[in-house]
Formats: sequence, structure tokens, C-alpha cells
Amino acid sequence: MASKSPSIHTLSRYLRPQASLHPRFRQQCHAKQYSSAVAGARLNGTVEYDTTPLLYHTSKAALANPELPEDVRKGQTKRINLYQAVNEALRHALQSDERVLVFGEDVQFGGVFRATMNLATEFGTERVFNTPLSEQGLVGFAIGAASEGMRPVAEIQFADYVYPAYDQIVNEAAKYRYMSGTNNVHCGGLVIRMPTGVVGHGGLYHSQSPESLFTHIPGLHVVIPRSPTQAKGLLLSSIRTNDPVVFMEPKILYRAAIEQVPVSPFYLPLDKAEILKPGKDITIVSYGQPLYICQAAITAAEKDFGCSVELIDLRTVYPWDRETVLESVKKTGRAIVVHESMQNAGVGAEVAATIQEKAFLRLEAPVKRVTGWATFTGLMFESLIIPDVTRVYDAIKKTLDY
Repeated sequence: MASKSPSIHTLSRYLRPQASLHPRFRQQCHAKQYSSAVAGARLNGTVEYDTTPLLYHTSKAALANPELPEDVRKGQTKRINLYQAVNEALRHALQSDERVLVFGEDVQFGGVFRATMNLATEFGTERVFNTPLSEQGLVGFAIGAASEGMRPVAEIQFADYVYPAYDQIVNEAAKYRYMSGTNNVHCGGLVIRMPTGVVGHGGLYHSQSPESLFTHIPGLHVVIPRSPTQAKGLLLSSIRTNDPVVFMEPKILYRAAIEQVPVSPFYLPLDKAEILKPGKDITIVSYGQPLYICQAAITAAEKDFGCSVELIDLRTVYPWDRETVLESVKKTGRAIVVHESMQNAGVGAEVAATIQEKAFLRLEAPVKRVTGWATFTGLMFESLIIPDVTRVYDAIKKTLDY
């Protein structure tokens, strides 16, 4: 049922043609290295997680993060990957609050991606435990526990398996506070974790990015971290908040994204986007793994076109930080939204519509979306379905030239 998680340092592994593929398909993959907007531009080479500016490669850089409290900035860091950061956040939550529970399918031995490894040994199987193979059942149990004052962290083994629990999340978790009126009854403190997105070989049932389905639901936070630091700080904030949170972890980043992370616990805001790179000519809005694709495309585009691109990480895709995005677009006059999930009714559609509604007179070009195609994820076609460096690079060129 579970795909073996990849051990990678670069995204290029999933963009190179495979010898076993049909010659025509190999030619299609090879063609994707080239830009349609700039003749001869070769882009889909290597995206180096080891050197990308989106990750903190030194302790000094990590501790300079202005979102960290002063005591944390005076502390120490250690180099860990994203699944280890999730593990550290869960460990601290279990240590500091007896109300916290961690459970799901196979979490006692660490789960498919090892994010809960050793927690059952340390805290006992009364607080970290396996559940039956029933997403509807484990989420229903989590809602009940949260309504009784506990702070449950429920793990869905893959985001693809969340659909049986969708009714529980939408009709119970999201509405609990609203239908209780002034009785102060709610299921705040509920966090539902799930690995999301493609890994290059997940196929139909291990590659989906269903975040937009949850962004239609009032009462939920939908959070997607891009890095180990973000995963640790945002997960701790999610467990502490008094609203239910859907916490979606890009599975390809579990081991690929490695950085220096503060050892001490810290909390990052759930309601604030982050400007990762300032710019003046165009705004790119994204979240999760595609941010690394965007950064690689920006590096090439700024060199080739002499432009200045601003990059924004939404972090929380619902409710998302409209103010930061609109201020940026009003400054640059151009916007591109990039995400891995399908284009139709995706997060990008909402962001683009809001920009058109609130910043229309400042736009120099139509808002462009670079997203996954509206199709299921075929096993050997994943790299052709999701955004890549070439598509983002071409979008930058076409938007600048409009």
C-alpha cells in the first residue's frame, strides 16, 4: 500500500527520462528541459536542496529568523529534515501538555514516513497508539476527544485516504463551534496530519494534493509547510490553536529538505504569509514543494531577463493572508500563482480572483496560474503533470512581455 519514500537531494531525479520508457515518451520528457518562451533555454536540470536559499544552511541564518522569539534566537540549532522536525514538534507537545494524543494507522512504530518514530516508546501507548484502518473512525474519535478538552493529533496515512473522513471533518469538526452558539463547546485543539503530493512514483493513490477541498470549509485552518523549520513551528502552533487544523506535509520534502532548525520549541503564525524574496517586477505566490521550483525558475529568469521577482509562501492556504499578497501585487503589477494540485477550483483560482477584485487597476498583465493539470496522476507521467522549472520560467517571461 505504501510507496517507499525517496532518498533524494535534488528534484531532477524525477525530471529525467527513464531508460525503460517508450522512446516517444522519453522524447517528451527530454523536450521538457527546454523553454517555449526562450529558444535554447535549458532549465529542468538540478534543483539543489543542499544550496537553495529557501532553507537555512547555517545556524546563524536560522537564528536570524525575525519570527523567532528572542530566547530561541539566542539558543542552538541542529540539522534535521522535515519528518524529524515533525517528530520533534510532536515530542514537545506530548511533553508539555498532557492533553495531547497522537494516533493513526501504524503510528506506534513510526508510520510510513517515520514521523512518529519512538514516540510510543517514550510516552506510552495510552497517548501514542494505533487505530483500526478506518479514516472515518479515527477522525470521528479525534473530534470526540477534542470536544472533551483533549488535543488530539490524528494522522491520515496518505492525503489520498482522507476522503472517507471528509464528512466528519466538514460536517462535525468545522461546524462544531458554530452550531454550539454561546455554549463554549468546540473541538479546537484538533489537528489532522497527512502526507500530501507526488514523490515521482506514487501513482493514483499516493500522489494527490487535495488541499483545495478543505479551503471551501469555514472553521478550518489548512496549513502546508515548506521546510523543517516551518513544519516544527507551524505544527506546534496548530496543536496550540483553538480551531481545528488540517496539516498537510509535502511527502517529497520529508527527507529532501534539510536545514538548521532551532532546538528550542517555537511557534510560527498561522495567519501570516512570508515574503521569502523581495522583488519589484512580478509577484509569485506559492506554498509547499513548488516553492523550490519557483526559486530555481526565478534564479534563471532574473539572470536572463534582468527582472526582479518577489516570492511569497502562503504557508496557511486557508484562511490565507490576503493583505500580504495584495500589497505585493500592487507594488509589482504582475502576479503568478503556482501549486501542484489541479488548476480547476484550486487555491490559485481564489488567489487570482482576489487579486483581480482588489488590485485590478494596478495590474500590468493578467494573473497567471502554473499548476497541475486536471487529470489523475498516472504512475510514469507524474513529472509531466505537475509544475516544473520550465513552466514557471515561461510564465515569468510571458507575464513580463504582456
